[in-house]
Amino acid sequence: MEKLIITSAITGAATVPSLTPYLPITPKEIADSAIEAAVSGASIVHIHARRPEDGYPSSDPKIFREILTRIKEHSNVIVCITTGGSVMMTVEERAATIPIFRPEMCSFNMGSINFALHTSLNSIKEFKFEWEKEYLEKSKDFIFKNTFKDFEYLCKIIRENDTKPELEIYDVGHLYNLDYLVCQGMLSPPFHLQFVMGVLGGIRGNPEDLTYLKSKADLLFGKNNFTWSVIGVGAAEINLSTMAIHMGGHVRVGLEDNIYIKKGILAKSNAELVEKIAGLAGILNREVATPDDARKILRLKGSGKINW
Repeated sequence: MEKLIITSAITGAATVPSLTPYLPITPKEIADSAIEAAVSGASIVHIHARRPEDGYPSSDPKIFREILTRIKEHSNVIVCITTGGSVMMTVEERAATIPIFRPEMCSFNMGSINFALHTSLNSIKEFKFEWEKEYLEKSKDFIFKNTFKDFEYLCKIIRENDTKPELEIYDVGHLYNLDYLVCQGMLSPPFHLQFVMGVLGGIRGNPEDLTYLKSKADLLFGKNNFTWSVIGVGAAEINLSTMAIHMGGHVRVGLEDNIYIKKGILAKSNAELVEKIAGLAGILNREVATPDDARKILRLKGSGKINW
């Protein structure tokens, strides 16, 4: 098997600060958490930005620059910049950082879904910031918009900046969307698929769901034309990670996706979650990839061609 690529999703936009005191918010906190995750075994860090004063999701390039610069000063880790941002942003806002910074990787969401976060309200007794309650309540009516017009826009962006897309697959129809883009000549293999499982509105995080997605991708694209990774949102994180390690896939963990290190116990850092996966990889006799190993596996352009 290939060495295991561990991605750490540092802060995201779905986890609100009131859910955990350990969520990185400021640029320094986000960068330092990414650096710590890399030391613990992550070869990729997935980066969102937040307003430092209240933790609200942000697409401000100035905030991103502060995060990215600090990471680069202290680590060789691969940075995957979000183009998902938050559902409140347009695709132009979400992808504005890519032409500016020209990262090695960026996320690329492969379809529209209902993206419900309101169930988190049950876990919060007191809110730190005024925006959080309304943000979660509104998610009952959220549509995370990723249309074919949006795909065309993002394909142009990644092509112009030689940025490898991490293709976010929230449900089986998203694989068919990708197949269409391949048939139209807008994307070509080798792909890196990220199976996002457990979001309310997308596919669940059951074992048979993961094997189904992998089998469907094999049929559509051929086993040798893609690498794949899994995100288990919430309680599914560790179970699906273990499956992926055993099946030859890769793994994403982090406070964007799951705030617990085990049932009822909050993870104190992204590094702690990465360490757990690295430990599982050791038990299952799978070597963990360094950033340079991951660059070779994913065929990235290299850190010498980024713009920060």
